[in-house]
Amino acid sequence: MTGPESAVPPRFAGLRALFINATLKRSPEASHTAGLARVSSTIMQENGIEVEEVRAVDHDIATGLWPDMTEHGADVDEWPAIYQKVMSADILVLAGPIWLGDNSSVMKRVIERLYGCSTSLNDAGQYAYYGRVAGCVITGNEDGVKHCAMNVLYSLQHLGFTIPPQADAGWIGAAGPGPSYLDAGSGGPENDFTNRNTAFMTYNLMHLAAMLRAAGGVPAYGNRRSEWDAGRAPDQTNPEHR
Repeated sequence: MTGPESAVPPRFAGLRALFINATLKRSPEASHTAGLARVSSTIMQENGIEVEEVRAVDHDIATGLWPDMTEHGADVDEWPAIYQKVMSADILVLAGPIWLGDNSSVMKRVIERLYGCSTSLNDAGQYAYYGRVAGCVITGNEDGVKHCAMNVLYSLQHLGFTIPPQADAGWIGAAGPGPSYLDAGSGGPENDFTNRNTAFMTYNLMHLAAMLRAAGGVPAYGNRRSEWDAGRAPDQTNPEHR
């Protein structure tokens, strides 16, 4: 590419990204989802972004909707440590497989645990995930990419993450059972449509994360839970005059 866009490449140094892989396969078993997610993470690393991947199934993540389930009956809960990684990242990418046309049980548990921490507030009194961007990567050998992405992206924006344009990428190959992304002859790694969408998603995530960082996050006016609870929301009558 030539022209103004190539003359001054975008700068994303200092941004951090976390990929949570919701595969059902424990390490070190090869994960097709990890294969496609790596296309995105490689672009980020080449642009100076620090990237970390967590394979959720490798961790004992308790079932529940509290930040730390050991305080509510669980013997072990490794979610709090993963949550700290989420809060240290500017970009969150949830990556997972399709099973029976839907997200994996691991993906659902990760989203549930994100939800359990969503009422925490940041220093501005907003919900804690404000100022972070998110996207998703979906793989499989059956239909369901758009359905799975729709569910993941809705959930993430509802919790407070900012979703950029075209924030999902996926690969399913031909409809019906067949080779998975990394299988020999699948055509997945060479698929132009998938590679284009993955690249666009990745750059959109990076651009929006850089914009939010430069702006100091989402402006804290009209969206602060702390102000609402205190009766000081913009459209509420000043409590001093009641």
